[in-house]
Amino acid sequence: MQTRELHRGRLIDHLHLVVRDLAASRRFYAAVFEVLEVPMGGSADDHFWADELFVSTAQSHSAQGRLTGRVHLAFQARDRAMVDAFHRAALAAGGTDNGAPGERPYHPGYYAAFALDPDGNNLEAVFHGEARRSAASVKVTF
Repeated sequence: MQTRELHRGRLIDHLHLVVRDLAASRRFYAAVFEVLEVPMGGSADDHFWADELFVSTAQSHSAQGRLTGRVHLAFQARDRAMVDAFHRAALAAGGTDNGAPGERPYHPGYYAAFALDPDGNNLEAVFHGEARRSAASVKVTF
């Protein structure tokens, strides 16, 4: 058995988006993840994945022939500059503006930007302000 490593947070194991145009979604997410410094994990003709996000066509075995509905995904950003870069990359890769970078009223220091992906999913990059982490991620080896 091959040893694999996963880096996990506390709540989400994985998310699966089923999209209409995989090539458009692959271009969009590759651009967004590049500026968020999240490497693409892998791909095949009917899917690709990065970290906990799996994106596939409706014809993929795991999709069961159905598109997902509109969802909101919020990605963590290291700083305000990364939020700004996310927004620029999302729009340049075919996304639609859904909220320019700026302070939000959710709590002091909440800085975010929003863009719709090619299927209308609402993506957000958020920087919560200066904070200290106990670790960059949780590493799981199996």
